[in-house]
Amino acid sequence: MFAALPALLRRHQTHFGPVLPVDLNGPDVTRLDFTAANPTVRDADLRDTAAFNDLVDGLLAAQNARIGVGGYLENRVIYRRSPGLFGDPTIPARSMHLGVDVWLPAGTPVTAFMPSVIHSVADNNHFGDYGPTVILEHELEGTPFYSLYGHLSRLECADLRAGQQLAQGQAFATVGPWPENGDWPPHLHFQLMADLQGRVGDFPGVALPQERELWAELCPNPNLVLQSHWLD
Repeated sequence: MFAALPALLRRHQTHFGPVLPVDLNGPDVTRLDFTAANPTVRDADLRDTAAFNDLVDGLLAAQNARIGVGGYLENRVIYRRSPGLFGDPTIPARSMHLGVDVWLPAGTPVTAFMPSVIHSVADNNHFGDYGPTVILEHELEGTPFYSLYGHLSRLECADLRAGQQLAQGQAFATVGPWPENGDWPPHLHFQLMADLQGRVGDFPGVALPQERELWAELCPNPNLVLQSHWLD
């Protein structure tokens, strides 16, 4: 049903602006792996956010990088830090990540990559959740689609309202610090959605691995917008 959206995004890629004022193709960027294949992450106690932050800093330093990227359709172990958050803890865990995470300092501006309308704003204020969250609505060739920005700062989000128009390149939020960002090391969760399924201010960012095909169609690759070779 939503299979045409990736091709539509590709046709317009040259017109998209940045989501963040950083070069995601630069030499100071590296891809971070949060799957069980990375023993540093697999064996860590991620419930302590300060220790988790040190872990991320160490992963970046090991690659002489200051920005980390990755996560789309990655089957992650890091959601064990908040069991039950993504559903009933008695059933298989949701662990497949539906967006791209960009790990970089709190306070970094977040900008609209194309003319947009604020669809909704919410503070998903639970440990391990999105924290302050913004969903933008877009349209290309008469086709609506949406983008989600999670783990933001409360300061800027307090002034945002549904229906507010944003120009391309306009800063509307900043990457939030912990604990207000859902208690994560500072990063932006960026996700695309073909349909919100009636949701407001929130949308699943993690799914069951066995439902990969369904969610990959509903949430196309955010790198169609970000265009980072580190995510190829």
